[in-house]
Amino acid sequence: MLDNAPRGTIVIEELAVGMSRSLQKIVTDEDIEKFADVSTDRNPVHMDDDYARDTIFGGRIAHGMLTAGLISAVIGEQLPGHGTVYLGQTLKFMAPVRPGDVVNTEVTVMEIDHQRRRVTLDCQCRVGDTVVLKGEAKVLAPSAKFD
Repeated sequence: MLDNAPRGTIVIEELAVGMSRSLQKIVTDEDIEKFADVSTDRNPVHMDDDYARDTIFGGRIAHGMLTAGLISAVIGEQLPGHGTVYLGQTLKFMAPVRPGDVVNTEVTVMEIDHQRRRVTLDCQCRVGDTVVLKGEAKVLAPSAKFD
């Protein structure tokens, strides 16, 4: 990780529309290898330079779900943070992430349903100015009333 906001919890009573948190991560060959081991997805587009060179990507790429995991990291560690329960996530993969890329992940509060403790979050991952992944998460936020 490069530069990340403090970890912890922002309870629903303290959330506001427009609030955002982010992290940066350099995606390494080791990250791709570890993700392949955990997920058992060893597709050669992720693992084999020679194979990947002849694909539409023109080289190896990180697993899309590795990139999506960075969204989960922001939600689970920063916004809302510890105690958050995922209810759903949409993802649209826009461009590949390659080994050595710096992925900037940002999560922003779009909508809050205080009564049901539901929060809708805009999620984006960028490499430079290019959006590589975007989506929307729905979560159950922790509450100060239930500690």
